[in-house]
Amino acid sequence: MDLDIKQLAVAVKAIAEEKNLPEDTVQVIVEQALAAAYRRDYGEREQEVRVTMNLNTGDVDAYISKEVVEEVESPAYEISLAQAQVMKKDAVLGDLIEVHEKVESFGRVAAQTAKQVILQRLREAEREIVLNEFEDKIGTVINATVARVESNIVRIDLGRAQGIMPRSEQIQGERYYPGQRLKVFLKDVERDFRGPQLVVSRGNREFMEWLFRAEVPEMESGAVEIKNIAREAGVRSKIAVASTVQGVDPVGTFVGGHGTRVNAVMSEVGEQEKIDIVVWAEDSVEYITNALSPTKVARVELDQAKTKARVFVPEDQLSIAIGRSGQNVRLASKLTGFELDIEAEKGSNSMNNVDNSPSSDTAPTPVEAVAESKPLVQKLKKKSELENNLLSAIEEHGE
Repeated sequence: MDLDIKQLAVAVKAIAEEKNLPEDTVQVIVEQALAAAYRRDYGEREQEVRVTMNLNTGDVDAYISKEVVEEVESPAYEISLAQAQVMKKDAVLGDLIEVHEKVESFGRVAAQTAKQVILQRLREAEREIVLNEFEDKIGTVINATVARVESNIVRIDLGRAQGIMPRSEQIQGERYYPGQRLKVFLKDVERDFRGPQLVVSRGNREFMEWLFRAEVPEMESGAVEIKNIAREAGVRSKIAVASTVQGVDPVGTFVGGHGTRVNAVMSEVGEQEKIDIVVWAEDSVEYITNALSPTKVARVELDQAKTKARVFVPEDQLSIAIGRSGQNVRLASKLTGFELDIEAEKGSNSMNNVDNSPSSDTAPTPVEAVAESKPLVQKLKKKSELENNLLSAIEEHGE
């Protein structure tokens, strides 16, 4: 079936309305498709062809670019100087001239080519316009639905658009299933050979910050702020917070009464992810000490030039400071920006050494101790005699 140009011109407006695309965009797409169809039916594959369509009359005009040459060897790409000067009086050798051709119809193969190009370009244009709408939302948390779960990525339905959540952006240990509703952080719009894609995350630290922003209104007023976040999604996070208003406890503000605020965040990221909230400090030693919480730190030796620090802790605190698989010290290092080396402070213990022995003025002498023990020995001796008599009586009765 040949391509009905008149009908296609009428369909442009309907397509624009249906796809929610500008009419000009649809017209350009259709004209590009008709240029491809013209090359298949009337020209050469490498020809530079421009096609225009009058949406009111349905007329289609093609303009083929040709180089002005002295002697024409390839009519599809070249035009003689004499012919060129008929169309353009000041034409000279080497100029590019657009030769006008009236197009009445296209064959079946060309029509199929035009249809494929139109559908492909319409999808690309629709996706591009939708993504442009989401560009304003980059860096925010939005509601989404899981569309499909694949081996390495989760495809997310964002309403008018779809996004992807790579494995690196997922929360470790979190299960996803089609139809699941969840919050995601719109991270970026990536453009590659497959076209633009929305990339979302639940595992980055910005997602954690936005969740706290929703729970802690004092962040909007500027009374408290998050200075830094170190996160291993699904396992543990450390958050350094500070107060800009005297008398406001930053940690208490983020934790909330009875832990309501931090618990609300944990319910979103998963109860398995532990959240440590520590006080940020301008002094590096104090900041490192706070970051290693709940470890009790004995002292810190800084090397500011190399951004390294040796941290000495009581021997019984060494495992707590390092954490499971080095997690606590690793997150503290990320939080503070210092490479931390944890060492045990020899001869120290976090518990105070308590001398439970009696003092010299109250402790009894050996003689006094023996004297005090005599009544007890006598009682034990009497008890032993009674037991022996009882056993003898039982033996006699048995005989």
